[in-house]
Amino acid sequence: MTLATSRAPTDVGRSGPRLALLAFTQLIVALDYNIVYVALPDIGTALGFSARSVQWVVSAYAIGLGGLLLLGGRAVDRLGARRTFMLGLALYGVASLAGGLAPGSGVLIAARAVQGVGGALLTPATLALIYRGFAEGPARNRALGAWGMAGSAGLAAGSLLGGVLTSALGWEWVFFVNVPLAVGAVLAAPRLLPSDGRPASGLRGFDVPGALLATAGSTLVVFGLASGPEAGWGSLRGAGSLVAGLALLGLLVLVEARGRDPLIPLRLVRRRGPATTMVVIAVFQGTLGGAYYVLTTYLQPVLGYSALEAGLTFLPLTLVCMAAALKAAPVMLGRWGIRTTLSAGMLGAAAGIALLTAGMPAGGGFWTLMPGSLVWGFFGGVAFVALFAAAGAGVAPEAQGVASGLASTAKEVGGAMGLAVFVAVATASSSDLLGGLHAAGWAAAAATALGGLAALALEPNRTTEGITS
Repeated sequence: MTLATSRAPTDVGRSGPRLALLAFTQLIVALDYNIVYVALPDIGTALGFSARSVQWVVSAYAIGLGGLLLLGGRAVDRLGARRTFMLGLALYGVASLAGGLAPGSGVLIAARAVQGVGGALLTPATLALIYRGFAEGPARNRALGAWGMAGSAGLAAGSLLGGVLTSALGWEWVFFVNVPLAVGAVLAAPRLLPSDGRPASGLRGFDVPGALLATAGSTLVVFGLASGPEAGWGSLRGAGSLVAGLALLGLLVLVEARGRDPLIPLRLVRRRGPATTMVVIAVFQGTLGGAYYVLTTYLQPVLGYSALEAGLTFLPLTLVCMAAALKAAPVMLGRWGIRTTLSAGMLGAAAGIALLTAGMPAGGGFWTLMPGSLVWGFFGGVAFVALFAAAGAGVAPEAQGVASGLASTAKEVGGAMGLAVFVAVATASSSDLLGGLHAAGWAAAAATALGGLAALALEPNRTTEGITS
């Protein structure tokens, strides 16, 4: 039994304010993502993180988020998108407050993990509300463009605001700033979002074994990826967690194949389109996180930029990304279709990362980075919208939660994998940090290009028949 949902968008008159709330929520999540990157050097110094262990400020969030996204997606379908949305926001706000008040590294890491749990509920709920509220085609493309633009605005604001807050008030304020934003969104949700139907009662019919296996397997995979650079890839924390997590996910496939009401309907992932989309999402987010790490490390430890100067350097990239997501991506999707737009976006983003890497000499700076920033920002904005248009294409309303959870899981696991790999490449030599950053940047560009080629495996005009749970 699943939550009853409407098959067609309703309450058209409120679609504008509703989309504004959903876009604002994406802005909050993106703001937190980038604001933390800019503050990492100060956080590491204040709380005693090493050069390798400071990645846990990012990775702890990825573990909480990546480990529970599948469960969060199913919660959307069974409990209701609005309920899940509000619960995720509440957890996000409380954890942000705890992070700003953290007296040591352990408390901060725990707060970031709880923030990830909130994100695991919030992210699929937001996407499902977009997929259910806007018909597939031009209306949804425009909605996803606005959603993607808000994410880019959050990245831009995070870069700049992170520098301002860290310089003026201290790193704690990169967490405190989320609290009033989350509270405001929670208060607006009951007035703007459609009410949920009656949820499934209790645990009856709920795939408890699948939920446990998906959560434990995903968490161990992300934990292993995050632990590898610090503990060593041959260690119990690194390879051991990865092997255990993959084994549990393999067992999950067997359980789901026999379940009556599975957590993950396997027919949703057996088809070429969804499977390809998940792979490309993972590649995109992995190289995005890796390239952000490379650029942040180049600007601050290598060039000696302050947090504010680093934030200002990110600004052109994210402003161009905003414009591309809002204006260019919907037009390209309407004219070229998902496959061509996504492949072009990924290949263009690869060229931008390559230009950015070439613009990182020992004596470089803002202007040497500008060409790569503009190219990467434009095509990255196009690719981001196209990826999530592909993730929701042809999926019936009652399966949108789990589809959103799968797409978001691919995004977060890919991000954790990319960060772990590119941190390892960049720090392989303790005596040549700049050389390591160049190696990581070229690797990120190559991986992004491969993702663009993989996107060509999608159906030419992907608007397939509905897929139900």
